[in-house]
Amino acid sequence: MRKLFLLFISIFVFHFVSAQDEAIFMQYHISPVLINPAAAGFDDSHNIHLNMRAQWTGFPDAPKTYTAYYNGPVGKSFGVGAGLLSETAAQLTRLKAQLNFAFRFDIKESVKLSTGFFTEFQQMTVDNATTEGTFFDPADDLLTDILDGKSVFDAALGVRGTIKNNTYFGLTFNNLVRSRLDDIAGGDSADRGFFSYYTFNVGHTFELLEYNVKLEPSILIRQIRDVPFQMDFNLKASFLKDQLIAGVSYRSLSAMGILLGTKLSSFRLFYSYDLSFQNFQKYNTGSHEVTLAFKFEKKEKDIKKF
Repeated sequence: MRKLFLLFISIFVFHFVSAQDEAIFMQYHISPVLINPAAAGFDDSHNIHLNMRAQWTGFPDAPKTYTAYYNGPVGKSFGVGAGLLSETAAQLTRLKAQLNFAFRFDIKESVKLSTGFFTEFQQMTVDNATTEGTFFDPADDLLTDILDGKSVFDAALGVRGTIKNNTYFGLTFNNLVRSRLDDIAGGDSADRGFFSYYTFNVGHTFELLEYNVKLEPSILIRQIRDVPFQMDFNLKASFLKDQLIAGVSYRSLSAMGILLGTKLSSFRLFYSYDLSFQNFQKYNTGSHEVTLAFKFEKKEKDIKKF
């Protein structure tokens, strides 16, 4: 009975990850380029982010995700970014490469706006050992297609802005290529429309100067392809000029997470732990996520206008 239950959960993990077009991170408010291409080069600094997420730890063959991202400015108004993602779940492996391009302009002295887009290519494969299992079904079209590798191309458009450097907002239209293909081919997703998949977030930083503390509440609303509707409520606090960072997040998918971080010169380290309130939580010990980030301020000679 236990083996049958583990098989059922493994199949669930396989279908969940193979359908999921965007990796779900808890630390996007630390690395906004994870959810918005317009964030590339937005803060006039060169950023390198290494992110590792282990989901549902303690459960056999649970998802593990590794990412490496760079983004930074080119000249005065352009931003670029590039990223690689590797994800495994059960016997499924997904590799993704992404390129970001952004253009920033100042509307007023206190208002900055950026538009951007990314293109991505990903390939999903399943270990050939899957065919040797007792429960392998040659009639499973989804599985047989991925055995030889399934390639997917997609793109997204994004807008990001700040007001007085304290309030920020962002809107990304995800899965634009996949949405168009759905419209052409028909099917369950064909009636959703071209801009039906989106990610919206907004936040504000309150500076308590007398206590040397910053409080940053934020909200994220997300509807992306083949993933349930998501709404996050976040609160991040920074102490002693970001030398100590703490935060808490609540996700509408019945999950809660905590964040701890620190900054040492150009180096930043963040750790988060989250768990679900759903029944599946009893079979795992929660999810862990770690980000190593390096931030290098742009030099004056780089501020040339192209």
